[in-house]
Amino acid sequence: MELSYWEYKTWLSNIDYAVVGSGIVGLSTALFLKERFPKAKILVLEKGVLPQGASTKNAGFACFGSVSEIVSDLRKHTEEEVSKLVAQRFKGIQLLRRTLGDANIDFLKLGGHELFLKKDEALYNSCRTSLDSINTLLEPVFGKKVFGYHSNNFGFQGIQDDYITHSEEGQLHTGKLMQTLLKLVLSSGVHILNSVRVQGFEELQSGVSVKTDKFEFTANRLLITTNGFAAQLLNRDVRPARAQVLITKPIENLAVEGTFHFDEGYYYFRNMDHRILFGGGRNLDFKTEETKEFGQTELIQNKLETLLSKVILPNTPFEIDHRWSGIMGVGEQKKPIIEQLSNRTYCGVRLGGMGIAIGTSVGKELAELV
Repeated sequence: MELSYWEYKTWLSNIDYAVVGSGIVGLSTALFLKERFPKAKILVLEKGVLPQGASTKNAGFACFGSVSEIVSDLRKHTEEEVSKLVAQRFKGIQLLRRTLGDANIDFLKLGGHELFLKKDEALYNSCRTSLDSINTLLEPVFGKKVFGYHSNNFGFQGIQDDYITHSEEGQLHTGKLMQTLLKLVLSSGVHILNSVRVQGFEELQSGVSVKTDKFEFTANRLLITTNGFAAQLLNRDVRPARAQVLITKPIENLAVEGTFHFDEGYYYFRNMDHRILFGGGRNLDFKTEETKEFGQTELIQNKLETLLSKVILPNTPFEIDHRWSGIMGVGEQKKPIIEQLSNRTYCGVRLGGMGIAIGTSVGKELAELV
């Protein structure tokens, strides 16, 4: 890419902080860096026309972990670790709401419901048995016991009689979230360049040399926030995890309201504009879905449609309007990686499918690490 003197001087010279990735973490990092260092020149680089990964492609859940997810996490983590994970998500949502404003992101606290299929009776009973102890464990986080039972008043079929509901969970509009965050970042004076792919970097004594598919430049500090694509630039425990999603056309008199999970959180759905948004099924084929390529598979899309017709909308005709996918970043541990990698290089990655809940707080912590 041929650059003029004006282009180079305006956008690519004297950069104090370069941020790779313009998702929730990247934009939040830039915003909080600008608050700390108002006179700093900050550049955000994004490989897509819009933010790639999962920030503009998620389901818009403001969630903290369903009962079955927490039961599963307690098999691999200590109670203290699980409590800290949930607390980080809860505090992250509060920070997101304070930063952007509920009205700007269409935030609604309608509760989060976990359904249990008839075939999953053992899982249901295990969660019921654990409910009191989990409520006790998390009461210091939320200030009350948040899990309780909710009758099946939306007419779902093939499930246990009751849901287990989290009273503090909510939903929001993903597009409005990112649009509001983007406006805040741009109005603060941060520069953002789209359709620029970072290919590598080299730390020098005087800065970090960054090579992209369009140009090269030097920044004083480099911050990598590419989450599911982190392995392309970093040697850390972060694997891509594709999530496939579909949404129906508007359904007349749709009564379903709230956010819903089942099968240990691998399936999730919600109401949106008189439609049902439904995603998940990664557990049907983990190997294929461990990819950084966007797209859908017949296996998962057929399963989503089957569950939609038999469980979620059993007596309601519907048509699929749109399908898409997003790329999350996961690893052996659910704790995000927020690190100083070397003298001038940092990262905030591996959000484990909880980008909405923790993305803003990860960005703030990363900005404070510099």
